[in-house]
Amino acid sequence: MEEEDGAGSAASSCVSVRSDRSKGEPRQFSNEPAATIASAKCGERSRSRAGLQTASQSSCVQTDVGLQEVLDEHKISLRRRCERVTEGSDETGSRTLLNRIYTELYITEGQSEEVHTQHEVRQLETTSKTDGLHDAPIRCQDIFKALPDQQRPIRVVLTNGVAGVGKTFSVQKFTLDWAEGLENQHVSVVVLLSFRELNLIRDEQYSLLELLHVFHPTLQKVTAEKLAVSQLLFIFDGLDESRLSLDFTNRKLLSDVTQKSSVSQLLTNLIQGNLLPSALVWITSRPAAANQIPPTCVDRLTEVRGFTDAQKEEYFRRRFSDEELSSRIISHMKTSRSLHIMCSIPVFCWITATVLEHMLTTEQRGELPKTLTDMYSHFLLVQTKRKKNKYHEGHETSPQELTEADREVLLKLGRLAFEHLEKGNIMFYQEDLEQCGLDVTEASVYSGVCTEIFKRECVIFQKPVYCFVHLSIQEFLAAVYMFHCHTNRKTKVLKNFLKPKSLIKMISSLFDNKDLQSLDVFLRRAMEKSLQSKNVHLDLFVRFLHGLCLESNQRLLIGLLGQTETSPETIQRVINNLKKMNSDKISPDSSINIFHCLMEMNHLSLFQEIQEFLKSENRSEKELSEIQCSALAFMLQMSEEVLDEFNLLKYKTSERGRLRLIPAVRNCRKARLSDCDLSKFSCDYLAAALKSNPSHLRELDLSWNNKLQDSGVKHLCGFLESPGCKLEALRLWDCGLSEISCDYLAAALNSNPSHLRELELSYKNFLQDSGVMHLCGFLGNPGCGLETLGLRYCGLSEISCYYLAVTLNSKPSHLRELDLSYNNLQDSGVMCLCGILEIPGCGLETLRLGGCGLSEISCDYLAAALNSNPSHLRELELWGNNLKDPDVKQLSDLQQSPDYRLETLRWR
Repeated sequence: MEEEDGAGSAASSCVSVRSDRSKGEPRQFSNEPAATIASAKCGERSRSRAGLQTASQSSCVQTDVGLQEVLDEHKISLRRRCERVTEGSDETGSRTLLNRIYTELYITEGQSEEVHTQHEVRQLETTSKTDGLHDAPIRCQDIFKALPDQQRPIRVVLTNGVAGVGKTFSVQKFTLDWAEGLENQHVSVVVLLSFRELNLIRDEQYSLLELLHVFHPTLQKVTAEKLAVSQLLFIFDGLDESRLSLDFTNRKLLSDVTQKSSVSQLLTNLIQGNLLPSALVWITSRPAAANQIPPTCVDRLTEVRGFTDAQKEEYFRRRFSDEELSSRIISHMKTSRSLHIMCSIPVFCWITATVLEHMLTTEQRGELPKTLTDMYSHFLLVQTKRKKNKYHEGHETSPQELTEADREVLLKLGRLAFEHLEKGNIMFYQEDLEQCGLDVTEASVYSGVCTEIFKRECVIFQKPVYCFVHLSIQEFLAAVYMFHCHTNRKTKVLKNFLKPKSLIKMISSLFDNKDLQSLDVFLRRAMEKSLQSKNVHLDLFVRFLHGLCLESNQRLLIGLLGQTETSPETIQRVINNLKKMNSDKISPDSSINIFHCLMEMNHLSLFQEIQEFLKSENRSEKELSEIQCSALAFMLQMSEEVLDEFNLLKYKTSERGRLRLIPAVRNCRKARLSDCDLSKFSCDYLAAALKSNPSHLRELDLSWNNKLQDSGVKHLCGFLESPGCKLEALRLWDCGLSEISCDYLAAALNSNPSHLRELELSYKNFLQDSGVMHLCGFLGNPGCGLETLGLRYCGLSEISCYYLAVTLNSKPSHLRELDLSYNNLQDSGVMCLCGILEIPGCGLETLRLGGCGLSEISCDYLAAALNSNPSHLRELELWGNNLKDPDVKQLSDLQQSPDYRLETLRWR
């Protein structure tokens, strides 16, 4: 049975599942800590789909007594597998009914689009305040139920969520409700498979029928013929733990359930509908691994968001019968933003509950943990000392309290955690442990120190699989191991970790290698490596490294870290290094992690400085450093109130400082980023920040940034085509654009056309007629609601007027304002535009044609057009065309007439 807390799936939302299986059935074991977890109650749904069993087939199934007995036995088996969970370790835990302790999860349609650019903890931070803004959450029981506006039935569902957020728990609850006959009874057979189990047979050949028989022996009597007339649901849990190679392009085509092939081929054919085309498929995954499944194969994408703020409190109140204790824990959780955010993850709620319960019910005299490092340091000691009742917060922990056996096992686990964090592995097998010196036959690996930190599961064929209780536990132990290596002068390990990839950096680093024994040099190099990493997998690791600098944490973990001599001068150098850290290649979001590292070191002055700055009335006079900009960006985007306007020019800082402020656009309605010397890289960072789901932004002004150019607009289009984009105004005056940008914009806006009301592309943007032709592809979209279009100084000719006339004549237009000033339109261009003005559906109210090379002929065309359709145009600009009084007399007469609505006529 797969879990998802651990480095990718480890603690099934903190619940450990036990089995009472019939003899001969593979048995599941899990020493997993259970927090009372999260899940949406899963329920019944109806479904119609071409290819499902016919009424006669259904009747056949009902009368097949032998098959019904097999299916009943299968339900009993799954019920036993899922109905009870174990809280705590084997020795101290108690088997609890799942239905008594579950807490509902928050599940949404779609997913946040920043999943590949941010560490999972950062994803939680940027989405934790948006839950209330989403549409109604999806109920687990409706996971395969199509919405009213969805035409095609849903066959394949992909559910994403960060580690430990409750994906596997949702699967367990769904399966239990089905097995108990409560929900989804249109499904004949639920086939529950975890990728961690499938990994064990990845090199072997099976048919799909054999796979069912091996993993679910209760289905041994089900034949291929009976399978064909049954409605199956395959649940593949934990895609992020897969070591299979899923190739959806160069696959072997399979359509026979008795045909043998590799496990990878079986899965790809099943997902694509070649095998059992009527079978339903549900896949769960951490976000970064979800792209292994092509979007074309997925009918519904959902995201598990974990606990809302109300559900966090419900969790603690359900866990503790002592109201005073639960209230104190909830109150403390709210005092730390980082702890409160992490409690969106059910397994972190369990960690918090474990630590704070112990500290509040024992003779502790110290402060309760406020940082992540502090919490995990206490958690590690709570687990190692619990049985001996020797751990009490507040008195100095001595090295003797951690036995040599425990110390040795923890450091080996730390090495395993570190080496596989580098490789991106979150599940481990026997050979992985042996490579780190862990003897899998020793009982110490599974007792005492390990039961609630590192888990062993006997899965199919009794082959064990191992994982950490949660990804953050792996990251913390990896940091402890690396800090231990530094303290104990294991220079070779440090050099292998910190060696730069490029030759130039490698040469320059040689001067640092001799100083790696200095804590400030070591941490600076580790931070640089984290910031340069493309997949942000080291972000939380380096936070923990810096948190371990604190004397209080070193005192707690002295048995692991060894004797440290960290002077105040060294700590100050570490802080100074963080504040000065910079690189053109560091993204604004990555820079925020520098601020988090300072917070983990309990360096609160920066936080206080920004708080004072936000209260100050003369903000524009104070110059902000780059690290202050990172702190300000974090605090602005995490503010409970959405900013009405974020104006980058109001902040006095360097060009790099402005870049670091960009993430604040996540939490504003209007973003004024004009004249800030932004480049195409800035647009890339901006697009990454704006792909929040949902986005608050309604107005974006990037004008007078002529370094943006077409490549910058291309990056920006990633946001414009996002379903979460609700942008209403986009201004790109003087951004060095060409017709290519129009192509990018038209393609992006066509996929999400209905929100944009204003598009400004004027001044020194050489769009030309071909650019307008591309834009007309968007203007002609039935969903286009554009009301204002600015195209002055864009190098246009009369051909652009023709494109606009043809497009706007073909559909009712929302366009109210059109600015074509200072383009070489000539009289022939105006003649084309008059075709728009004459149509009854035209609602254009403002037309600007200044400096377009027009003569009195254009005035005649315009007057004639307005005579035929007098009710709409209010403002007409013709200045800069060298017109005389007689040329505009007809138009002047219209302006004076009460029968026309022309209020403003500017021609000189």
